[in-house]
Amino acid sequence: MQQIKDFLNESARLKQTVAETLAGDIQKAIELIRASLQKGGKLLLMGNGGSAGDCQHIAAELVGRYKRERKAVPAIALTVDTSILTALGNDYGFEYIFSRQVEALAGPDDVVMGISTSGNSENVIRALQAAQSLGAATVALLGNQGGKMKDLADVAIVVPSSDTARIQECHITIGHIICEILEKDF
Repeated sequence: MQQIKDFLNESARLKQTVAETLAGDIQKAIELIRASLQKGGKLLLMGNGGSAGDCQHIAAELVGRYKRERKAVPAIALTVDTSILTALGNDYGFEYIFSRQVEALAGPDDVVMGISTSGNSENVIRALQAAQSLGAATVALLGNQGGKMKDLADVAIVVPSSDTARIQECHITIGHIICEILEKDF
């Protein structure tokens, strides 16, 4: 029982730190995404493992609804098409599974969001670089010290923890905040 309370309290303390130190960065990400959507752009999301799940979750909340009925918001998780993922992984290598999709789908009015608890996922790094070369804006949800991705994103939100589970809990909370605030606009 105490272990459960300790885990919950640790998660709550980290979210409190995020609230006090990263609210401005979260707001910048929301403004970047809002501006993109108002210009007719879309949000492309990518990550590996649990972060892939978060991408799918956020995209679903935006295309469907988060809390209220509204117009669908264009968001695509680049983690879901197994034919594309396996073809690119087989033909080019796992490090290119997202960058090729960004090349195919992103434009200058779009935002490309990478999610990585380490900040060092090579396939997400290459995709952020591809997005920048196309003129798309970039957002990164990261952990640890932000890794290599911290300096690649227009807005890097770095959760100050090395505990993957706690970082992921903050990432989905940040994703929900983004959805809730954007939903009021649309």
